[in-house]
Amino acid sequence: MRWWGKLIVVAAVAGVAVQFVRPRIGDPPVTAELQAPERVKAILHKSCYNCHSNETQLKWFDQPVPAYWLVAYDVRRARRRVNFSEIGKLPAGAQRAALYEAVNMVRLGAMPLPQYRLAHPESAVTAEEMAVLEAYLDPFPAPVIGMPAAAPVTAAAATDLSHVPDELNGLAFFSDYKSWKPITTTDRGDNGTLRVILGNDAAVKAIAEKKVMPWPDGAAFAKIAWQAVPNASGMLQAGKFLQVEFMVKDAAKYKSTAGWGWGRWRGMDLKPYGANAHFTDECVGCHLPVKGNDFVYSLPVERGGQ
Repeated sequence: MRWWGKLIVVAAVAGVAVQFVRPRIGDPPVTAELQAPERVKAILHKSCYNCHSNETQLKWFDQPVPAYWLVAYDVRRARRRVNFSEIGKLPAGAQRAALYEAVNMVRLGAMPLPQYRLAHPESAVTAEEMAVLEAYLDPFPAPVIGMPAAAPVTAAAATDLSHVPDELNGLAFFSDYKSWKPITTTDRGDNGTLRVILGNDAAVKAIAEKKVMPWPDGAAFAKIAWQAVPNASGMLQAGKFLQVEFMVKDAAKYKSTAGWGWGRWRGMDLKPYGANAHFTDECVGCHLPVKGNDFVYSLPVERGGQ
């Protein structure tokens, strides 16, 4: 047998052998499925459950290695992000918030993953199906939604900010954030919150010089969230303080998390968020749809003279 014939035989044997290297996807039981109308669950089952549930069903072309390796990786990662077979363990409000984030990912074209849609065209969410999901969530039913210009930025005033513990990924709390400049405001009708986004000097300078694509190293943002409480005139105003989140840019230091350091501290005692340092996977995943904006959702409000 010629050398190239032997090479073909070796390659064939190796190709067969590698098929047995198959990381287990697993088929855990459905313990607490999402509580939602059947029509909503049917859409999610068609478009999301293959990765975001314990009911993964592989097509024949997903089975051969190396395709199987990619599928197994995506499924394990997707289940950590949102698992519709276990999400029912959360309170109803938390379930709706998670579903809101999922639908927003679909709306922005980030989900289902483009490469997955290419191989599984049936997973695409149609305009009619999106309307069903949005109608179910109906996140902004109140007739008057607004945020007072003088919303407080003195969150967690009773806490000694110089002794707030670091986040689980090592990010230190910015104890001076209350002196940062307001950048913009946002609201979340699905979970009834109002937010103010502040920027440090580096961020404000980048905005003034229109150098935000990408943001420069050192730019940092604080997003402060309160419960949205209607006043006598029906205008929503900031109520109970809920949390403060930080994003700080350092392309080299935080290369593994999209160039940003992430942190979230919850409640008046400013408890670091997450079970371990991998909570940043959640942060990056949520901001992935705005990768083209350097992972920043809320663009700064233009002000005169800037």
